[in-house]
Amino acid sequence: MHWSEYLLPLAEGAWVTVQLTVYSTILGGVLAFVFGIGKLSSNMAIKSVSVGYIELFRGTSLLVQLFWLYFALPLAGMAIGIDLRLPPVVAGVLALGLNIGAYGAEVVRGAIQSVHQNQREAARALNFTPRQTLFNIVIPQAIPEMMPSFGNLAVQNLKDTALVSLISLGDLTFRAEQIRNFTQDSTTIYTLLLLMYFGMSLVVTVVMHLIERFAGRWRRVGS
Repeated sequence: MHWSEYLLPLAEGAWVTVQLTVYSTILGGVLAFVFGIGKLSSNMAIKSVSVGYIELFRGTSLLVQLFWLYFALPLAGMAIGIDLRLPPVVAGVLALGLNIGAYGAEVVRGAIQSVHQNQREAARALNFTPRQTLFNIVIPQAIPEMMPSFGNLAVQNLKDTALVSLISLGDLTFRAEQIRNFTQDSTTIYTLLLLMYFGMSLVVTVVMHLIERFAGRWRRVGS
C-alpha cells in the first residue's frame, strides 16, 4: 500500500480524536470551575467533596480511571442490579474530562487566590455580597491568569486521548494500529501518526491562544 492510502482511515480516526478532545475539554473546564471554586468554599461539606474529587483524580492513573469506568463500573452495577455499561466514547469522554477537570480545578483555585485582596476589600466597601464579589470582580480578573495553564492542559488532553484505543474506540491511535498490523509498515504509520498529533496540537495551541487574548482584552483596554 502507498502511504497516501493510509490517510483516509487515519482521518476517520482523527475525527474521533477531535470529538473526544472537544467534549472532554469542555467537561473538564466545567468541572474545573465547579470544584476549584468549591475548594475555596466556607462550607465544609462542599470543600470536602471538592478536595476529595481533586485528590482522587490527580492521585490515580488516567489509564486506571478509564479501565474502571469501562470495565469495572458495569460489574459493580451488576452486583446491585443496575445496568451501568457505558459506550466506549462516553467512558472515554468521562475519564478524560474528570481527569483534566481535577488538574484544572487547582488552576482555577490558584488563579482566584492570586487576585489581590484589595479588590475584595473594594467590593466589600461597595456592599457587594460574597457571591457578587466572586463572579463580578474576582473571576473576571482570574480568568486571564488561568488561560496559559488551561492551554497546556488542553494539549495534554489531546495527547491523552490515545489511551482510549485500549478500550477499542476507533480513534487516531486505534486506526493507526489497525493499519500497522495489516501492513507491518511501522515506520510510515507511526511517522504519519506523530505528524497528525503534532498538527492537531498546534491547532489546539492556536485556539487556546486566541481564547487567551480574548479573555485578557480588558487589560489592554485598561492600559
